[in-house]
Amino acid sequence: MTKLLIQRMPVRLRGKLKKVVLAYSGGLDTSVIVPWFKENYGCEVVCYTADVGQGIEELDGLEQKAKASGASQLVVKDLTEEFAKDYIFPCLRAGAIYE
Repeated sequence: MTKLLIQRMPVRLRGKLKKVVLAYSGGLDTSVIVPWFKENYGCEVVCYTADVGQGIEELDGLEQKAKASGASQLVVKDLTEEFAKDYIFPCLRAGAIYE
């Protein structure tokens, strides 16, 4: 996926991007793309993560990891209510089994 993204990024954007907001999981691909954006586009990278109730152990250390990869900050948005209302409850109404 990262290779596909790199191939599709237009060269004409180099030097024109000032800031990129990246949906950040802390995995290998998002951690590698942060310095890539900085190197290739010279832009600030702000990482964004949605808290959908995955637990503190999933989010613990994520800010340090994002900053260590070169991000200027990590924004964590609490979306637990929206996730339950807009995703979990409709799935349960449709007959999904929630474990």
